[in-house]
Amino acid sequence: MANRNYPPDHPPFAALPVRTITIGTGADQMAVHISGRLSSRRVPVICVPGYQRNMTDFTDFIRYFGRLAGESWPVVLVDLFGRGRSTDRSDKLRYASPQDAADLCTLADALGIERAAFVGQGYGGQVTMALAARRPGLIAGSVLIDAGPLSDSRGLVRLRGNLQHIAGWRGEAVLRAGMRQILSRDYPGLTDPQLDALALRTHFIDKRGRAHALFDPHLLKMLDSFEADDVLVAQWPLFDALQHIPLMLFRSQLTDQLRRETFEAMTRRRPEAPALIINDEGSPALLNHPDEVRAIVAFVEKLGKPGKVAA
Repeated sequence: MANRNYPPDHPPFAALPVRTITIGTGADQMAVHISGRLSSRRVPVICVPGYQRNMTDFTDFIRYFGRLAGESWPVVLVDLFGRGRSTDRSDKLRYASPQDAADLCTLADALGIERAAFVGQGYGGQVTMALAARRPGLIAGSVLIDAGPLSDSRGLVRLRGNLQHIAGWRGEAVLRAGMRQILSRDYPGLTDPQLDALALRTHFIDKRGRAHALFDPHLLKMLDSFEADDVLVAQWPLFDALQHIPLMLFRSQLTDQLRRETFEAMTRRRPEAPALIINDEGSPALLNHPDEVRAIVAFVEKLGKPGKVAA
């Protein structure tokens, strides 16, 4: 992994063993976890995490999905480049949703996937929209969670501030208290141990009491240009790239990534798409309630067969 490491026994990774797929040059390795069995009988589900996040955000989802849809149903979790256990990009200009979409195309080809349902959280949903613009035939259906054609600049500024605080804190007790405070705003119903477990999805704390990000630090630098009062331009053509693709929409009640008015505009643009609110949570959605996962299972089951899958 370029310029970044993590403890081999890091707890959030334990339940999600990965294989690596070469994308581009031999040095570019994308981490993938596959549950179930890829076949021509069931459309696989590919889960794409948020901006600086990784596949551990789908830990609970993959467990509930298997219980409800059957353990053999194929679900693919990915770490985009620069996140989790995938390598960092040497060319930092390639950190962009169109390039991430192109990488997902290459990944699908490598796995022999012709059609899949994509579940994208936050930035992962934007990558899914970029994928629809690039290769719509790959997407059998799309689930967007706290994702749309317009990000909330206030959420980007808050994310930058939170990550800068974490990088500057020293001492395990200080870090745990600070990270709990940050996360409790998005997850007010969770206990301290649950908040600690969530914090470890994006950072680990070394023996000296310093936090290390499980993502390329350049991703934080890319947020420097945003201000809370910025008026960003909505990319409706990108959202409309999904217009002929079955769609399901989620918004977390406490999210600061997707404004309510943007979400409502999305539902007006796609009135046939199921639209659900996840109560008492921010971003990323935890996807640990059976009702939410059951809705996604029902959506995926209606999508039909995926086509041929290579052996």
